[in-house]
Amino acid sequence: MSRLADQWDNDDVRVRPSKRSRPRSKIRPRHSEAATGFVVAVNRGRYQCLVDEDGPDERMVTAMRARELGRRAIAVGDRVELVGDTSGDKDTLARVVRINKRRSELRRSADDAVDTVSGTGDGPDPAASGAEKVLVANADLLVIVTAAADPPPRTGFIDRCLVAAYAGGLQAVLVVTKADLADPSDLVAAYRDLTVAVVVSRRERSAGKALADGAVAELRELLRGKVSVLVGHSGVGKSTLVNALVPDADRATATVSGVGKGRHTSTNAVALRLPARRKRSRGDGWVVDTPGVRSFGLAHVTNDDVLSAFDDLAPGAAQCPPGCDHLGPACALDGYVATGHSSPERLASFRRLLLSRTGTG
Repeated sequence: MSRLADQWDNDDVRVRPSKRSRPRSKIRPRHSEAATGFVVAVNRGRYQCLVDEDGPDERMVTAMRARELGRRAIAVGDRVELVGDTSGDKDTLARVVRINKRRSELRRSADDAVDTVSGTGDGPDPAASGAEKVLVANADLLVIVTAAADPPPRTGFIDRCLVAAYAGGLQAVLVVTKADLADPSDLVAAYRDLTVAVVVSRRERSAGKALADGAVAELRELLRGKVSVLVGHSGVGKSTLVNALVPDADRATATVSGVGKGRHTSTNAVALRLPARRKRSRGDGWVVDTPGVRSFGLAHVTNDDVLSAFDDLAPGAAQCPPGCDHLGPACALDGYVATGHSSPERLASFRRLLLSRTGTG
């Protein structure tokens, strides 16, 4: 009787193929059945996405990032594609498999010691190491909130916000609060040549109101149908303004719980829906509150990024020497303006914004 081993032959050997030898495909799934969502909040790797916005099946879906996205960040305002369980039911989780092309980006970078912008809750803050960070995607307006007094206005901060807006493809609105405490005329005049829309608000003490109804109505009209981002220092009345624009916002609370009735921590950006004028519409635009923004790092912004917002000066810059910073005596913009193109005030405003890139605001 032969040994057991003698009963085997080569055909009986089963070799398990190595995982490393398995051919890899670069073809990614098309996800043709993916649902489109609007990111309204980001918190610790979870994304609150509104699916079928303004449609009959509008619902909030919680999602996580798919591995195929790599390290690309997802920001509030992004339009994304979702697969998996997109029912929005409790304890369900979808996956974000695609970030659609952005039409604008509000970005910042930590290029100075005082740049203490808080993160959006999406893991470690990359700007802490000097990297760029997208605060909000696809916004139309940057609303800069400052007070006429208590605290006093900081034009350096306003200028840096304007630079970030121009570089990111956003228009800017300046809201001056507490105008009952100090005359804001000089502050408003400083931005007249930049064609920035300005809304002045004061408290109606006799009526017991924190903000005048006229100022809120004026601002709401500017924001209607748009995605707007509000930024401002502590104490300028930004939370009061948000509550006036979105009465259900409840900015004093501390957890994320919904859309348009957002209750969230002060370290997370969140999109709040503006109340609708028409009965059949759920809203008239979005307000993104970013309560952690105290300064804008602008290391990612170039002088040409700022120049692109000055259509009246850009043709004259073509005559500048290579590498011109538009601040020195070799700059051709002085001669360009002297011959009747644009105005000295516009050129001065442009250069003030360039200088703000190196300041702290």
